[in-house]
Amino acid sequence: MAVIKSQFTLRLSLTDHAKIKRIAESENRSMTNMIETLVKNKIQQYEKENGEIPIKEEDIYVE
Repeated sequence: MAVIKSQFTLRLSLTDHAKIKRIAESENRSMTNMIETLVKNKIQQYEKENGEIPIKEEDIYVE
């Protein structure tokens, strides 16, 4: 089953962009995959410390 993903514009400083690119290259990932992985890891860390973030059906939408 295909996963529907949200697409949006992300602005980064040139320094942050270069650093994430370097990390992605060291892990043989694309920039997009690296950013997605970093976001997932942060969400997981946050939920571990603060409990699961409740999401309702209306919170999930496709633009």
